[in-house]
Formats: sequence, structure tokens, C-alpha cells
Amino acid sequence: MASSQKLKDLQWVLEAIKTESLNLHSISFYLSQPSSCCYQETDNSININISEDSNQLFSYILIVLRTSKNTRLALRNLEFHFVEWELEQVRSLGGLLDSNLSIRQVMLRQNRFTIECLSVFSEILKENGGIKEITFSESGIGTVGAGLIASALKENDSVEELQIWEDSIGSKGAEELSKMIEANSMLKLLTIFDSSSITATPLISAVLARNRAMEVHVWSGEHGRKSSKVVEFVPENSTLRIYRIDISGACRVTCALGLNSTVRSLDLTGVLLKSRWAKEFRWALEQNQTLEEVTLSNTCLKDKGVVYVAAGLFENRSLESLYLDGNWFSGVGVEHLLCPLSRFSALQLQANITLKSVTFGGKRTKIGRDGLSAILKMLTTNETVTRLGIYGDESMRPDDFVRIVKCLEKNVTLRSLSLHGCKGVQGDRVLQAITETLQVNPWIEVIDLAQTPLQNSGKADGIYQRLGQNGKTEPETDIHTDLLKDMNLTEPKSCRVFFCGQEYAGKTTLCNSISQNFSSPKLPYIKQVRTLVNPVEKAVRTTGMEIKTFKDEDIKISIWNLSGQHEYYSLHDLMFPGHGSASFFLIISSLLRKPSNREPKTPEEVEEDLQFWLRFIVSNSKRAVQQCLLPNVTIVLTHFDKINQPSHNLQATVKSIQRLRDKFHGFVEFYPTVFTVDARSSASVNKLTNHIRRTARTILQRVPRVYQLCNDLIQILCNWRSENHNKPAMKWREFSDVCQVKVPTLRIRSRPDNKENVEMRRKAVATCLHQLGEVIYFEELGFLILDCEWFCGEVLSQLVKLEVRKQSSPENGFIGRKELEKMLRGSLQSHIPGIGTKVFENLEPGDLVRMMMKLELCYEQDPSDPNSLLLIPSILEEGRGRPQKWQQNTSDCIFAGRHLVCDNSSHTFLTPGFFPRLQVHLHNRIMALKNQHGATYTLEKYLISITISGIYIRVELGGQFGYHIDVLACSTKNLTETLRLIQQHIVPAIQSLCSGVTLTENVMRPECVRNLTPPRHRKTQFVSLQQLKQALLSVPADSMYDYQHTWDPVSDSGKPVLRAGFDFARDLLSDDDFREVLHRRYHDLYNLAQELQVQQENNPDGADLSLSTAGETEKVEPTFGGIAKGVEAVLQRLKIIEQEIRDLKQEIQGLRYYEHRLLIELHRKVNYLLNYNVQVEERKVPNMFYFVRAENYTTRLVTNMIPGMTALRLHMLCEFRREMHVVEDQVGCEVMHIDNMAVKSLAPYMTKFMKLLTLALKIGAQLATGMAQLIPDLSKEIAHLVDSSLFTGAVAAGAVGAAAMGRVNIFRNRGRGGDIQQDLRAAQQWIVDFLRDRGCSTGRDIAEKFGLWRVRYRDDGHIAWICRRHMTIRKHEIIEVPV
Repeated sequence: MASSQKLKDLQWVLEAIKTESLNLHSISFYLSQPSSCCYQETDNSININISEDSNQLFSYILIVLRTSKNTRLALRNLEFHFVEWELEQVRSLGGLLDSNLSIRQVMLRQNRFTIECLSVFSEILKENGGIKEITFSESGIGTVGAGLIASALKENDSVEELQIWEDSIGSKGAEELSKMIEANSMLKLLTIFDSSSITATPLISAVLARNRAMEVHVWSGEHGRKSSKVVEFVPENSTLRIYRIDISGACRVTCALGLNSTVRSLDLTGVLLKSRWAKEFRWALEQNQTLEEVTLSNTCLKDKGVVYVAAGLFENRSLESLYLDGNWFSGVGVEHLLCPLSRFSALQLQANITLKSVTFGGKRTKIGRDGLSAILKMLTTNETVTRLGIYGDESMRPDDFVRIVKCLEKNVTLRSLSLHGCKGVQGDRVLQAITETLQVNPWIEVIDLAQTPLQNSGKADGIYQRLGQNGKTEPETDIHTDLLKDMNLTEPKSCRVFFCGQEYAGKTTLCNSISQNFSSPKLPYIKQVRTLVNPVEKAVRTTGMEIKTFKDEDIKISIWNLSGQHEYYSLHDLMFPGHGSASFFLIISSLLRKPSNREPKTPEEVEEDLQFWLRFIVSNSKRAVQQCLLPNVTIVLTHFDKINQPSHNLQATVKSIQRLRDKFHGFVEFYPTVFTVDARSSASVNKLTNHIRRTARTILQRVPRVYQLCNDLIQILCNWRSENHNKPAMKWREFSDVCQVKVPTLRIRSRPDNKENVEMRRKAVATCLHQLGEVIYFEELGFLILDCEWFCGEVLSQLVKLEVRKQSSPENGFIGRKELEKMLRGSLQSHIPGIGTKVFENLEPGDLVRMMMKLELCYEQDPSDPNSLLLIPSILEEGRGRPQKWQQNTSDCIFAGRHLVCDNSSHTFLTPGFFPRLQVHLHNRIMALKNQHGATYTLEKYLISITISGIYIRVELGGQFGYHIDVLACSTKNLTETLRLIQQHIVPAIQSLCSGVTLTENVMRPECVRNLTPPRHRKTQFVSLQQLKQALLSVPADSMYDYQHTWDPVSDSGKPVLRAGFDFARDLLSDDDFREVLHRRYHDLYNLAQELQVQQENNPDGADLSLSTAGETEKVEPTFGGIAKGVEAVLQRLKIIEQEIRDLKQEIQGLRYYEHRLLIELHRKVNYLLNYNVQVEERKVPNMFYFVRAENYTTRLVTNMIPGMTALRLHMLCEFRREMHVVEDQVGCEVMHIDNMAVKSLAPYMTKFMKLLTLALKIGAQLATGMAQLIPDLSKEIAHLVDSSLFTGAVAAGAVGAAAMGRVNIFRNRGRGGDIQQDLRAAQQWIVDFLRDRGCSTGRDIAEKFGLWRVRYRDDGHIAWICRRHMTIRKHEIIEVPV
């Protein structure tokens, strides 16, 4: 009934279209229906059914649609079903399409066209510029129709998708479409479902030949068979798959591949191929430069065909993987196939060095004696193939496989050997050969023995165990003790080497090669690499670190291989070496993007990799309580053997590494040599191994000495493990027993008072061993971890990624202690019999929970409650995809935000483990305020939400590898109270966890806080707090109150997100901040008054002002709350008597008066400097000069002259009165060396000029525009210019009071200034002599180097050197006076 109520007659739809009451996006026409009606599916779509006797209405509706303005703007899709087109109807459709360019999709299903109608439709399509998609389904357009559509699309430049379903366009139609593809570059998708597969050949050939980025799908269902895909090409992954094609078509497609650059992977699996095709493919291999993978499995290729393929490999320089399994060739074919991959003499070069993976074999492949010889020759001489696959071979005997495996003993390249399904892989001899080979070849990572008799008999398990890999991580803390000072100190005997690098850098392979060098008889291997007991366990266990330990004479070297996987980055903070630990770093970066291809990294990518780890090292080293040594860093570049020599990229990479050396100078200690190695070759890494030995000994000599007892205990604990089944952990009771029996100095005697001291000594020794990285020990836990690799790899790496939600329902990251212990049992105990980490044979679940709390992997909600819930930050859900809004957002709410970012972000960052620590630390800090403020605390993965006293605060983590912290607040209280809460509780908590890393505070745009603008859109919507305060100091006094900071607009893909706007500084700063600005303004005026020697005028208030004292400002607290509501607030005047309170604006007006007096005096003094001693060389050179130097790719102003300074540049200011400025693009003159005579001549002038310049810049006077950009930190630059005693007395002094106080020193100042004439004369004479020596003595020379011209003022006759801009705009005030 409901459906029948929605049915309307055609008159209704006509009226609706005419009256424009419908906003239609989609219209579907169904003709030849039993009755005429319409059905409105949605507000924007309608189905129109037209019966056979109402066909005339079809054209009429198309005409009405054409004239409807509303429809023309909204209509997007048209569908036509069961239409038998007449010429008039096609023309009506053409009129609609011509008038409505908003129509994007046209679908014609089961339509019928005459040739004349198709021709007209073709002409319509030629001229149309709006249609994007056209679909013909079961419309029988045939060959002629395909040709007409093709001719239209040759000229159409808007259609992006063409689909022809259930039709038969034939080979001629396909040829016409292929010609269209050659001319049309706009088509993005072509789908053909034809009755014959022959249509695929011309289409795909044209796409390949023209390098079109066009997605192609061709289906066929010929001879009544089930439809199947013939060809598929997907440009996104550059993969071409051909499922069915005849030999002629295969040859044509292969010819098109010759010069193609869009296909990376070609798959012809199951296609019947012959030598005729292989001959064409040889040419394609020789010409193609982008094809990387070719799969020719089960293609029935015989010897002749393989010979052609092999011939193509001699010239090919891009193919990396070739699969030829399941073919019909013999040993002759194998011999030819492997020929370009082999060397037949020591002087011969390997013909093909790019192919990395080769697979062949099968039941019908007869390798024979010739093939075996070729395989042995290739394995013996090849230096590039990393994967060899021999599948399903039945022709070779066990002895043949023994020979193949034995050849691998000297092969340093092969990583993977697959003998899948080979019948000859059986018997003890084959097993023994594989085992012996793995003992001497550390580079083989995978041996596939699936479906071989050896696997079926169960004898392959030992091989899989030997091939297992295990990575580990280690926690680290800083604990220091002085309990063993009376014991002997000695040089430490163990050193750690940390391997840092991204994934695929080759760290594990490099570690294996180094271990091979350490494993010689001269250097016994202490501890072999831990291997997994079963490949099943390998599949379910992810490791985060690998540790290998070696003995080098009397010292032990441990290699800690840090995982490059992002999920383990948070563990890196825990294992970082603490203060005094003997350790150094190898940063390993691959020169290739992935080991599976030869695509080199750009120098920028290598630099980015290295810079991340350098920042990681610097950031974590600064966390140490003390930093006795700079971190020692060596850079290693792997896969050097795969880089063509000479390489332009390699040279650029070397330069980028040099830039990093310069950039991180003073932060880390670089080893001067960059090692370039083939990580697979122990010979290649021999020099690096020797470097590790030498550096370890050097580091051990430089680090603080340790107690001799620690070195002794290392061996004692090692012996204890051997005696106790290699237990990885020991209880504290067991450690005490060992000390009692084995260590006399830690033995408890009979005296009762000795027990407590001995126990403290034992704990101190354990702590020292923890710092050395020998054990993991925390006093509160009651046990020691002796096997760091076991704990970090099998325990800690699992704790970091607990699957809590699969086993429990934690709320807001909190979980019960018992529930966590139960979950730990399930996560760390294998469910497979015989397999397990045996964690709970050594540790109890409660021990692990306490360890997690100590390592800050979880935290107690209420430390005073023994049954408190535990917070686990790593299981928190990420809420960034959810709608974000404030709990309270009313008109009287104020919004404030602070953006905290690393001050030295180019060298340091907030490490990945920072925010989880902050979540718990801030939780404990805020919850301590609960009774007082009613605080609440909720968490998400990257968010902390806090409510304190009605103030809502969000602490957000932002950025990738360069994290920053955003603190956002919403409150109904005033701005000062809100910001005071942030400054007193939130920011200190954040700063306390950033030991060694300084965070700078920035003010965020309030609109971003109000709307919770996403972080990606607010990257530019903040201003430095200090910069904002400095801006207030730079404006005249009467402008401070109404100073505005402007915000730039933000858009996303052209859509505006934030409009440009402004906020008053008083709405961005708290009262405390604004009061600090006023203090600094008084301070600056005081210094300027002293420098200019301004005396106090007769002022009736002067006596009162001079009586002001520093402590009185605290009696009345300033507030701007009234200002925001339209009532001017008051600010207690600084250094004024207690009962005098004045309005803020009056305060600023008072500042304005004294600023005016001082600026007049400032300009008078500058003019004096400019025009002093006009007779000196008749002002033939400029007077106002300054020096700059390049520093870290920026230009810095030289504010102090020191003998021995080099590489300075001399620049001159434009001297136009009251508009002095830096001249842009000034060449300047290079000063190679500053000697004692130059310092004697220039230093007095520099001191006086820089005083005036810096003070003027700080109070905003336009003394030398552009100079501020050369002084990044004015407070630091002025420190050596202004007497420190002036700073102490000026902070709380009023401007008049400052001038009065300055009068005390006036005579001393005047005495110093008596020699100013001599100082200026000496400096000017040095400039004259210097420029004369440089051949720059004429006006033309000075104009070329400094962009200045000599002029005379018309009014007073003074000489000045000014820039071209002033020459133009001030020409009526000056007369040019050439030299």
C-alpha cells in the first residue's frame, strides 16, 4: 500500500519539473512498460516508467528537463532502460546534454540504436564537455557502434570512464578503440565485457605502447563458457596480469612492453607461450627499463624459449624477480638461464647484476647433469642473487642437493633457498649438509623444505630452529649510590654498542656478519644468538631487540640491536644507557629504500633517517642527571655493494652527512669515517669490527671507573646461571645467598650491627650492575633479571603491546590488578604444548605487574589503596576520529591555549615514551588535588582531559617524531585564573618530565581552542609568548593597551577553515604576564636614561616617585577582568607608595611622556654619531657600519669584537636621518681576519653603537630598521653591553625614578664619554684604510658593494650616505654629491 501511494502519473512529474519543485540529481527512464507512471525513490532521485503507447512523452520530458533551470543545476545521473531510440529522441537527448553540463554519468542498458542514431549520439558526445562516465550494457552497439564511440572520444576531453558490457564489438571495434586510446589521454578506466577474448589484445597493447595510466579490465565468455577475466592492468600498483591470450596477442603485447614505463610487474601464469613469443620478449627485456618482476609459471616454455629469455637478461638492468617454475625445459635451458648470473673466470664480470630472485623447476623440468653444473657455478660465483627457488624437482638425487647446499658455504649473498616439493631432499646426508652449512654461513635466513621427504619425516624442525631470529629490548633507569666509596675502583670491563636504524637498514645482517668476525678462535663467542625452538613460535612472537655478546681478550662487548619497528620505539627510552655507562652508538642507514630492489634512497631520505636517530640520542642523553661524555656516534651505510659507482646520489649523501656533523657538533661526538659496507659479508665489515673493538676500549678508558667488585660479580652471576639451568632471573634471596658464599666483602659477619650495612652494600652493587647494563634491578621488586635479552625480547616486548580488549573490558585505560595478572598469564604463556617462553618458571605475575609499574608501563590509580586499579596507557583507545567538543561552551566562557614545543627542535624532540609517562605523572599530580579542587581525570591514547574547579583542560599530543604538547582550556572564570592554573599545575608537570629538553611556550589562537580545530589546521595559529611580550615592548606606550596580534587564514584544499582575524594582547596574556611587560618597559627606559645621561626634570611627583620601594607592588594584585566587561581595571603603580593606585591607561600615559624625552635624546645622539667630524676624509665613506657572520645557515650580527675572528662581512647602514635601516641585498665586503689593531680601533665604537641600537630596538624606536632580524635573542646580545648592576635596580623603578637614579652615575658616565671623539675617529680611520686596501674608495665602488650614494641635505648641509629608495622618495630634500 505504501508503494502504491508513492506512484504518480506523468503529468505530476511534468508539472513538478516545470514548477521546479523537485531537486533531482538522478533520473531513470524505463520504456516499454505496461503502464506509464513515476516513482520517487528519494528526494533527489526518480524512476519514470513509460508505456509503449506513450513514447511521444519521452521526447517531451527530455525537452522539459532541458528548459528547467533548477534541473539543469542539480541533475547528475541519467539512466535509460529498454529504450529503442528514434532520431528525434536522440536529438532531444543531445539538447539536454548540451544545455546541462552538470550531468556526469550516462548509463544505457538494453537499449537499441540504429546506425543513424549512433552517429548522431557520437556527434553529441564529441561536443560535450561535462560527461565523465558512459556505460553501454547489453545494448548491441557492435563493431560499428564501437567505431563511432571511438571516433567521438578521440575529440572528447572530458570522459574518464567507458564501459561496454555484454556486447560483441569484435576485433575491428577493438582496433578502433585502440586508436582512440592512442589519441585520448583523459580516459582513466576502460572495462570491456565481450564475447571474444581477442578484443583484449589491441586495447591493452595501445595502453602499454602509449604509457597510459589507464585502468583496464577485459572479460570474455566465449563459446558459452563461464565468463572470466582476460586482461587486468592497475596503474596504482603497476601490475599487468594476463589470464588468457593467444600467441599472436601475447607477441603484440610483449612488443608494446619494450618502451613501456608504467608496468612494474608482469604475470602470465598459465598462458600457453612458445619460442615465438620468447623471441619478442627478449627484445622487450633488452629495451625495457622499469620491469621489476616477471612471472612465467606454468607457461609450457621449452629450451628454445628459455634461451631467448636468458639472452634478454644479458642487457636488462631492471628485472629483479623471475619465476619460471612449472615449465618444460631441460638442463640446457637451466644452463642458459643461469649463464648471465654466473662468472666463468676471475677476470670476467657478471653479466646481470640486478636479478635478485630466480625460481624454476617442476615435474616436467629435467635439470640433469648440465643443469646441476650450472646451478653449482652460479652459487659459487654469483654476488647478487638473494633468493633461489627449485620447485617440485624429480630429476636430481640426494647427492646432487648435498652439492648444492655445500656450495652455499662460501656464498655471502643468498638469503633464501626454496626446495619446495623436491623429491631428492631426503636422508641424513642432506640434513647434515644443511646443518653444517648453516654453521658457517650466517647470511641464510630462510630454507623452504615444504612437501619434501625431509620435512615429511620431521627432520627439518632443527633446521627451522637454527634459522630463528630473536630481538630484544632493555629497560634503563638512573640510580646512583655512594655506599661503596671505600671499595677499590677499576676500569669497567664491559661495553654496550647500540645499533640504531629504521626497518630494512640491515642491522640484523650486519650484526650477524660482525659476530662471524668475533667468532674466530682468537675471539671466543661467549653467548650464541638465542634461537627460537619452533617456527610456529616465530610466527606468533614479535621481538623488539636482539643482544649479542662477545669476548675481546679481557673485555666484553654487547651489541644491542634496537628494533626499527615503530611499535617498539617507546621501549628505546627505557633501555637508553644512563650516566657513566660505557656505551656508544652505530646509526645504520641503507642506501636502498628496500632490500628487495635496487631503488636508491635520495640524499634527503638518508639524511632524514640519520637525523631522527641523532635527535633520539641527543634527547635521551640530555635526560641523564649528569652527562660526563658526549654520546659517541658512528655512521654506517649498508647495501653499498648495490650502488652503481660512481654515484651522484652517493656524493650528495656524503655532503648531507657533513651537514649533519656540523649541525650536531657539540651534541654528539662523531667518528670521522663513514663506513660503507655490504652487511652480508664478514670481509666487508672487517674494518667496522675492528673499529668497534677500538672504540669500546677507548670508551672504557674514558667513562667513570666502577668498583672492582662489580667486575667480579659479573663472572660470579654467569657461573650461577650455568649451575642453575641457565635461569634468566634470580630472587633477591638467591642473590643474597650468592653474595654470602662467593663474595667476602658482601658477607654478613657474626656481629648483629653488620647486617643492615651489608644489605645496603648488596643493593648498591646490584644498582651499579644495573647501570652497567649487566642486569635489570629495582630495589622495590625483590628480584634481578640476569638475561636482559630474554626479558626484553620475551617479556617486555609483549607487555608493550598487550591485547587487553580481547580478554577484558578496561575502562578509560584502567584495569584491576588480578585481572591484569590473569591477562599476563594468557599473553606470555603459549597454548601450544611444548612451546613457551617459560616466563612464569622464573617470575610470578605479581612480579611482572610491579616491574611494569616501575618502568611506568602501568600505574596505580590510588597508590594508597593496595587494590587500586591500574592505568595502562598503551591500551588506551585513540579518539581523534570522534567528534570533539567542550563539555561546556556558553557565551560567558573564555578560551585559552598554550602550545609547548622543543626549544631546539632541530636537535631534540619528545621521545615516543614521553606522553605515556606524562599521562601517569600528571594523573598522580592532579589526583592529589582532588579533595581541594574536585578534580576529574580521563584519558585517551593521545589526550588527557582534566576538570579542576570548573576549568576544563585538554592536554594533547601532536606531531610525528617531533612531538609537541598542546594545552587547551575552557572556563567561565577570568583569563588570569585559568592561565594561572595551567602555569601552576599543568606546565610544571610537563616540564618536569623533559629533563634536558627545553620546551618553549606559545600562545594559541583562542578561536582554535573554542572550536577545537584539528591540529593539522592550527600549525600556524600560535605565537611565541616571549615574542608577544617583545611586541608589546616594541610599540609606543600608549599603544600597549590596544595592541592586536593578527592571525593568518587557514584553508584545506581551497576550502576556508579559519579566517584571518586578530586578538588583543590583553585577551591573550594573563595579568601576571602583562605586569611583567610593564616591569620590563620600566627596566628598558631606565637603561636608556642612563646611557643618554638624561637628567630628571622638575616634577612635583618626583619626590614621591623616588620614595618608591620594590616590595609594595605585591600589596594590590592587577586584574583585567573589568576591562573585558567594559570597565577599565586598575593596576597598582610599580614602585609607588602603598595607597596610590592609578588606572592602567594613566600608567601607560606616564610611560609615554618619558619615552618621548628619551627618544628625542636618542635621535640627537645618533645624529651626532653620523655627523661627527665631517672633515674626516670629508665624509668620503659611510660612518654607520656593522659586521655579520654566517652561522648555521643564517646571518648573525656581530656585537662584540674579539681578536682572531674570521670570515666576517662588513656592511653599511643607510644613514637617512630618523630613517636609518639595513640595506637589502647589500653585497658588503669580506673581512678575512680581525687582528689586535682592528679590535683596538673598532671595539669602543662597536660597544657604544650596539648599546644604542639594542636599547632602541627593545623599546621599539625605529633606529635601524631590519637590524632586529640579525639579533635573534636581544636579551642575550645585550648582556655584555649593559652593566649587570643596572638590571637589579631597574626592575621595579618608574621611568622618572630611573632617570633620577641614573643621576647618581652621571659624572661617571660623562667621564667615560670624554673619549668618544677619539673612539669615533679611530673607527672611521680604520674603515677608510680598510676600504682603500680593498680598492673601494670611490663613490661608484661604494655604490656597487653597499648600495649607498653620497648626498647633502638641503636644509643643514650635512653629508649622508643613503640608499636608492631614499634617493628617489626624498629627492626634494637632498642633493647628490658624488665622490
